[in-house]
Amino acid sequence: MFDLTNKTALITGGASGIGLAITETFARAGATVHILELNAEAAQAVADGLSAEGGRVFAHGVDVSRQADVVQVVNDIAAQGPVHILVNNAGVAHVGTVETTSEADFDRIYNVNVKGVYNCLYATIPHFRAAGGGVILNMASIAATIGIPDRFAYSTSKGAVLTMTLSVAKDYLKHNIRCNCISPARVHTPFVDGFLAKNYPGKEEEMFAKLSATQPIGRMAKPAEIGALALYLCSDEAGFVTGCDYPIDGGFTRLNN
Repeated sequence: MFDLTNKTALITGGASGIGLAITETFARAGATVHILELNAEAAQAVADGLSAEGGRVFAHGVDVSRQADVVQVVNDIAAQGPVHILVNNAGVAHVGTVETTSEADFDRIYNVNVKGVYNCLYATIPHFRAAGGGVILNMASIAATIGIPDRFAYSTSKGAVLTMTLSVAKDYLKHNIRCNCISPARVHTPFVDGFLAKNYPGKEEEMFAKLSATQPIGRMAKPAEIGALALYLCSDEAGFVTGCDYPIDGGFTRLNN
């Protein structure tokens, strides 16, 4: 089950955090993985490491906010053979209310988290249509559906990802293209460690424990757990699943009261 042999997957932001976990999971499930990553050196390091294990992983330096660049990279990959899976994972975070969010901050969040997803959909869906189908998985967030303090711009962007997911799923049913999204709560990634070190120097362990306790299950998610859900949703076993948002949140959305 959940075998991706002979499948080609594009994973944006696939060299760190959740994206890295998805890259590792897919490569070990047999997929040929193409990492689309702003940090080309980091992507190449991941590709080299997984290739040394016997995987087929390739790195591409690309800014997902630049449509022409995304289209060129996707076309180049598709010219080598069919593309079967697109994972829109690349994203950036921001802390602030509407009053403390500058125009530049808002534009940065929009360009990566919203326009970046659109650009990858725009570039990849024509290839899916030509091949007779495909699978899209977008990375949303629990912030798309519930109120999170001090996350105005980020929540806005993830709400857009959720509704783009529904729109694409509806529009491309007849083309055998499935589209779903995942909505994690807090996941223990290097971003979390960096955030704590920057904002709570000397109190990292205390604040980590507090953040972990906000999930009813009592801890943050592991990136590999998100990768496992992504594997299911992009596998043939999920062939009856489209237009769905999957919270993976340790009970945060429905049990945190």
